[in-house]
Amino acid sequence: MGFPLTIMPRVIAPAFSLFALAVAASSTAHASDAHSGVAPAAEALFNIGPLPVTNSMVTSWAVAIVLIVAIRLAIRTPKLVPTRGQAVVESLVQGIFDLIKPIVGNKAARAAFPLLVGLFTYILIQNWSGLMPGVGTVMVKEGEGWAELIRPGNADMNGTVALALVATACWGYFILRYAGPRAVLFDWFGNKADKRDLPAPIYYFLMVIFLGVGVIEVISIIFRPVSLSFRLFGNVFGGENLIHAMSGLFKWGLPIPFYFLEILIGLVQALVFTLLVSVYIGLICNHGDEHHEDGAPAGHGPEAATHH
Repeated sequence: MGFPLTIMPRVIAPAFSLFALAVAASSTAHASDAHSGVAPAAEALFNIGPLPVTNSMVTSWAVAIVLIVAIRLAIRTPKLVPTRGQAVVESLVQGIFDLIKPIVGNKAARAAFPLLVGLFTYILIQNWSGLMPGVGTVMVKEGEGWAELIRPGNADMNGTVALALVATACWGYFILRYAGPRAVLFDWFGNKADKRDLPAPIYYFLMVIFLGVGVIEVISIIFRPVSLSFRLFGNVFGGENLIHAMSGLFKWGLPIPFYFLEILIGLVQALVFTLLVSVYIGLICNHGDEHHEDGAPAGHGPEAATHH
């Protein structure tokens, strides 16, 4: 039996990152001609006014342009009998929608879908952009030295933090729009116990417990952008250094297995990021979707609590 989807990334990601760093350190110590690896920070290629444009930004723009152009060319004018390109895009869209709808819930699924499919596709292509020919080998003159022209956008902490902040801001909009402030506050701090089933002292004691749990929940929510951005950055940055190290040890043949590993890790990380954002939205918005035929809501909620 394979790993569950929620456990597999937790097992693969730390092991992969530690392995990548260990190999990079070993190759630096024992191979004098090994590649120096990926710089921890993206390198500025030029400036637009006071704003530097880094090699990661150039890659991100290129990926965005390629995605827009490729999808437009694939779909063109949508037809009732889809062309091959339209069928591919529709299969991708429908597959992701079917994946996230049970997680996000019926109320917010269609509104959240553009964000989620965009995150998955963009992160996936960004992760795989490090495998393109020219990454780490095409250099441009920068001051006294040379800088890489192409660097994967997700190998730059600025890029992953931006993705996490955008996802968090959209999460806040969706839960307020499709659940409402009252449901959000009840989900975080409300007493989920039924007052009719418990003695009053225990019920009010549980109110204090749930209030404390709500404070912990808010703290965990504040740290969600940190975990999202560091997880994605660590895996992509570690993978880039791993491939650089293997190429430095022996350029022919040795890096090939690690390219396949990077393809798998890139797919897993794009899927994990998207599913985590889906789960965050669904934790609050996916309440009360199951209704009895008479319209009465099933399960707990702020409305149910008022009836108690």
